[in-house]
Amino acid sequence: MYIRWRYVSGVIVLAMLILLGIFFISDAYYVHNVAIVGRETMTDAEVYALARIADTHVFWVDPAQVRRSLLESPSIADAQVAVTWNNPMVIITLQEREPALVWEQNGVITWIDVQGRVMEQRGERPELLRVVAEDASLADGETPLPIEQIEADIVNGALQLRELLPERRELRFTTVLGLGFVDPGGWEAWFGTGTDMPEKVLIYNAIIANLQGRSIQPGVVNLTNPDAPFYTARAGR
Repeated sequence: MYIRWRYVSGVIVLAMLILLGIFFISDAYYVHNVAIVGRETMTDAEVYALARIADTHVFWVDPAQVRRSLLESPSIADAQVAVTWNNPMVIITLQEREPALVWEQNGVITWIDVQGRVMEQRGERPELLRVVAEDASLADGETPLPIEQIEADIVNGALQLRELLPERRELRFTTVLGLGFVDPGGWEAWFGTGTDMPEKVLIYNAIIANLQGRSIQPGVVNLTNPDAPFYTARAGR
């Protein structure tokens, strides 16, 4: 009886080794594709590449590490990763970042989310406010400055101006003057940055009404400092 059980144990061990060998050798247990849920603008191939698990054995797939790899992309706000024994064996659930602005600088166009994070532009979103940065210190084709983050004061100020002046579909930006636009009347208006745009717009409207009442054509109206706004008149006015 002892000898028989020894043989049985040996057969069991051998069978387990064979199964383990099949498990690690069989191509069926290597990740060649993933299931992606929730993506909107990203492609399956892009997400698969970001996951960094191509041709990895499913046994070695660490969902937490895959999630960290995915979150390195500025286009992804959150991700959940699950490993199953079905095909595909890896399921990725994404939450993409939502763009708040279109940022254009020296011919380079990107998206900016509400936190100011720079994202790759993925298609046309004509409903978004466009901000054209005009700093001439950058070389043609150079990426927006800073490369990963736009200051919150700039983003918040632009969004406030869009809400207060919905007819403005495009704003200008310089590091000195902040946010502004060219009025249909021909003058430049500059508002700086920050979350005090309601106050600045009220002052701006009052200045324009006063100037027009006096038949003065402004050249520039500057409200970067609402406590000390000023204007310049066009020559000959």
